[in-house]
Amino acid sequence: MDPHKLEIVKSTLPVVQEHGEAITKRFYQRLFENHPELQNVFNMTHQKTGHQPKALANAVYAAAANIEDMSAIMPALERIGQKHRSMQIKPEQYPIVGENLLGAIKEILGDAATDEIIDAWADAYEVIADVFIRMEDKLYKTAETQPGGWAGFKDFMIERKVKESDVITSFYLYPTDGKELPRFYPGQYITIHINIPEEEFIHQRQYSLSDRPGTGYFRISVKREDPMEEGYAPGVVSNDLHKLFKEGDVLPVSAPAGDFYLDMESNAPVVLISGGVGLTPLMSMLNTIVHEQPDRKVVFIHAAMNSTVHAFKEHVESVASKHENVKSYVVYQSPTNEDRKANNFDKEGYITLEWLQNTLSSREAQFYFCGPVPFMKAVNNALKQWGVPSEDIHYEFFGSFGDLESE
Repeated sequence: MDPHKLEIVKSTLPVVQEHGEAITKRFYQRLFENHPELQNVFNMTHQKTGHQPKALANAVYAAAANIEDMSAIMPALERIGQKHRSMQIKPEQYPIVGENLLGAIKEILGDAATDEIIDAWADAYEVIADVFIRMEDKLYKTAETQPGGWAGFKDFMIERKVKESDVITSFYLYPTDGKELPRFYPGQYITIHINIPEEEFIHQRQYSLSDRPGTGYFRISVKREDPMEEGYAPGVVSNDLHKLFKEGDVLPVSAPAGDFYLDMESNAPVVLISGGVGLTPLMSMLNTIVHEQPDRKVVFIHAAMNSTVHAFKEHVESVASKHENVKSYVVYQSPTNEDRKANNFDKEGYITLEWLQNTLSSREAQFYFCGPVPFMKAVNNALKQWGVPSEDIHYEFFGSFGDLESE
């Protein structure tokens, strides 16, 4: 990048960061006004809640701040690139994004955004876009050329629906062409392409694969998200999957993607900590360890409101009872009277550092956790306080990306 333009980008970074969310909010407005067809790609729920504009603002700032050497933020870039590949974001869409992003910067900053500043940021965007395009090209080729892989979306039939709790249902998906499925990493997700009656645009959603690879099917376990106040339902897809889609129906599905997955090259002890529906990618990890690394020690800790919304409880208990290397614990925030009578949980309330220290034999392990953001923030803080090295701490955000250190 031209040194003079680079200095301009650096000097204007604080202003762009200060107005980041306003810029990205206006960017999405412009994007959908000028290219309404892109509403078939983006999650409109995250637009309405404000999650996506905030995530984009953070990503743009981080990329621009590290534009001279992006190796420091490569894990974050790879995470975004994986999602882009699963959603079929293509190189020809990057100029459209760039045009509307620069237009939003100009609108929000007004006269402060001179032609020289906009020109410098245009060059910076080209550099950043080129990094993503080259990264995603490799991801596309890998997804398409691996054994069982495919390009774009492929039709899968819902062979079975299984109710796992009052709010979670599993969908067993089999390829309609009967071909083998690709090997995926336990913890990864797929994107489903879903056309809902009376909805103007197609929806795309990512769901973690909740069973191990090598089964001949993909399993996703979907929580029914109840409507929020003010008449807006964030779970338009999850509700329709539960209510409208039945066994025998077909869903277009992308090849598996994601950078949150179990390190299968290690035999180090593993601690899996989940909250609510965050257990889905961890179920894949647990089932894979039992099947492929039967001597690897694993502790599975699940936190839920109570047993009515606790999915896979019997399965995990069965696995732990049959395998000496597996231990499991349950934490209920508000156990029911039946839970108390059955004594079917290990702790009431929340997961705390003190409880983790008393429950686990050592902090020498690889920790994987997933769940609501407040839950993950608490777990992350506890592990940091305990002195668990950052390289042994792994977590997954559902939906738009975030940062536990700043949430």
